Amino acid sequence: MSERKPAGRPVRVALLGCGTVGTEVVRLLHEQADDLTARVGAPVELVGVAVRRPNKHREVPAELLTTDAAGLIDSDVDVVVEVIGGIEPARTLLLAALRAGKSVVTANKALLAEHGGELFEAADASGADLYFEAAVAGAIPLLRPLRESLAGDRITRVMGIVNGTTNFILSAMDGTGASYAETLEEATQLGYAEADPTADVDGFDAAAKAAILASLAFHTRVTAADVHREGIASVTAADVAAARELGRAVKLLAICEREVDETGGEAVSVRVHPAMIPRSHPLAGVNGAFNAVFVEAEAAGQLMFYGQGAGGAPTASAVLGDLVAVARNRVVGGRGPRESAYADLSVRPMGQTPTRYHVSLDVADRSGVLAQVAAVFAEHDVSIAVVRQQGRGEDASLVVVTHSAQDSALQSTVDKIAGLPVVREVVSVMRVEGEES
Repeated sequence: MSERKPAGRPVRVALLGCGTVGTEVVRLLHEQADDLTARVGAPVELVGVAVRRPNKHREVPAELLTTDAAGLIDSDVDVVVEVIGGIEPARTLLLAALRAGKSVVTANKALLAEHGGELFEAADASGADLYFEAAVAGAIPLLRPLRESLAGDRITRVMGIVNGTTNFILSAMDGTGASYAETLEEATQLGYAEADPTADVDGFDAAAKAAILASLAFHTRVTAADVHREGIASVTAADVAAARELGRAVKLLAICEREVDETGGEAVSVRVHPAMIPRSHPLAGVNGAFNAVFVEAEAAGQLMFYGQGAGGAPTASAVLGDLVAVARNRVVGGRGPRESAYADLSVRPMGQTPTRYHVSLDVADRSGVLAQVAAVFAEHDVSIAVVRQQGRGEDASLVVVTHSAQDSALQSTVDKIAGLPVVREVVSVMRVEGEES
């Protein structure tokens, strides 16, 4: 248990990193000093800010700046706030802090998704707190409800939009009919996409967040390597238009589900990929750079968390919320929630995960084509839910939406269909989520 601090003694805070989020943390600590003191029960004192180039941070008092992050952690501080990002040196620094009994607040999704277990073990060994609300959805209060409010319930599914850049791009494609390349350029110009957008558009950012969500929801350690990941670069304007014609929207979704495996035991599936969802689904109306997460639990039913999932001030708001919690624990001698990984469920490979497909084909416009295509679906035991065919001279457009089946069976079906002489091209394949199968 965290050591109770002497009455009136400030809670001393070290900040690692002072980029967009760190700058806002410094500002909020200064502007809300009196309120934070009242909420914590003692002053919250920022005693140092570790940065690489002190001359680049004129918004921070010079006496607080240091390039010696390790030395700052080793000094007389109670809480370490980390907003550096990446794996190293953040991992080494936070492990040192936790092993020394200093509580940690971090917004580092990549680190938690890769080394969360190691950090929790260090926190448990020393009795320190580890809080990370800002790591998944910016200002949205999401992880604490999963960790605490729903601790007495059984969560069955978590599905959400957890990356603002990709949601901005897909929303713009839906609203304007523009291509992926055009909307990515717009997102870059508006500051929603980085100069190198790979982490966002290829799904790495969302996959790290999905690993954290699944770990909390299902009491199982899930790493980024366990998450099936697909990005949005292959989504075309035609895909988005086809979804609209069917009353659906295309979103990059992080999906974490509790399932029954082939042996009758429980397992989890964790995946990130573009999918069509009905426009009646709450997530379909989440546009721009906003995030939203839809949670399903046995007793609580359906819950949705919505708001700004990124940005300096929103993320700093979540960091300050965690800081108040760990500082209060220091003052009164309490302790935050620990890692809960008792279930230790297996993570199912994507091929064994039940999904649905929307398949668009260019085919020869002659009799018997639909029968040949349908025969391949039947051969792989994949049931067809919807078929639409439209002639175009000697060719035709054929759209097939399936019922739920194992992803490997669906993929094998598509692969075989692509080899049929009557199929000119498999134009697109996209999964369908958020509706009855």
